[in-house]
Amino acid sequence: MDAKDWDARYEASPRVWSATPNQFVESELVDLAPGSALDLASGEGRNALWLASLGWQVTAIDYSAVAIERAAQSGSSVEWRVGDVLHDQLPADQDLVLVSYLQLPSDQMQGFWPRAWAAVRRGGTLFVIAHDSSNLSQGVGGPQDPDCLYTAADVLCGLDGYDIIKAEQVERATEAGTAIDALARIVKR
Repeated sequence: MDAKDWDARYEASPRVWSATPNQFVESELVDLAPGSALDLASGEGRNALWLASLGWQVTAIDYSAVAIERAAQSGSSVEWRVGDVLHDQLPADQDLVLVSYLQLPSDQMQGFWPRAWAAVRRGGTLFVIAHDSSNLSQGVGGPQDPDCLYTAADVLCGLDGYDIIKAEQVERATEAGTAIDALARIVKR
């Protein structure tokens, strides 16, 4: 899907995603000391808003102008940007870089991970939650194109200088059944 497709999807509904943060974002990041955070492919901003409520200085980027406009109406202190996380300059020296359900073809994701990693400062965290490759056959929902699915190990491939906090599959209950997600949390050395 391109930006126009996502704009149309957001325009078709008052809210595409829940207003609350993703359960794994919340459970994994609640105890991190607030600092600077970058939410890449932020959508309507549910995770960015939650981080800001905890005292984080958040920059949220999505290529859907409709999603960013909707998020900006929250009145929060988040810096909302319409942009392409694959090509636009990303803010550097972030304490936290969050990637939540960015599901693009594998060739694009392979180029994306080093960009996201470069935005993390030494001692900072990269946190990724996404539809796992096994979700296609063992879970429900998410993209049905296997090339847009990946594992926690795929996130780490090509990166260096990190300590793994978590890199695993996690299960997420949905109305349709159990979804299987990839969760990666690493800290830059």
